[in-house]
Amino acid sequence: MSKILMILDQIQAGAGGKEKADLPPAGKSLPLGPGVMMEPFLGDSKIVATLYCGDEFFMKNSEEVSNKMCAMVKKLSPDVVICGPSFNYENFSEMSCILSKKINEETNIPSFVAMSQENESLIEKYKNDLHIVKTPKKGGIGLNDSLKNICKLAKALSNKEDIKTLKEEICY
Repeated sequence: MSKILMILDQIQAGAGGKEKADLPPAGKSLPLGPGVMMEPFLGDSKIVATLYCGDEFFMKNSEEVSNKMCAMVKKLSPDVVICGPSFNYENFSEMSCILSKKINEETNIPSFVAMSQENESLIEKYKNDLHIVKTPKKGGIGLNDSLKNICKLAKALSNKEDIKTLKEEICY
């Protein structure tokens, strides 16, 4: 069984709306938000925990929060980390990219991001450093397919499979 860790913002984690954007990092040992919707596509994999943070809190304290989140990833020791899906939320998408890059650089645990094409500048900036799974914008068409693709990549990375073809199909 692959152990998956998700990282979300306060909105996707169900911890509040824009009024809670200053929420400091927290976590729960269960799937939240999109993670709940992904469970049918996970097979024998399991989301063991969800870390989350207010997107504005992260933007104001990115180094401190990145260090904290990275330490939590090491402590929880999942097989793979999914940052997002962040859809078309710009701050959440940037938070996801920064955290995924740091996790990939500072741990031996693979991490990737999922976001929509509306984050074009972030995709261009990070596509050579990160796997970025395509998603629709919030409320857009194709959510189930993108959640399936996120699960496919998570399982392939945790099983240390060759992802070249899969990446060409589902990533930017």
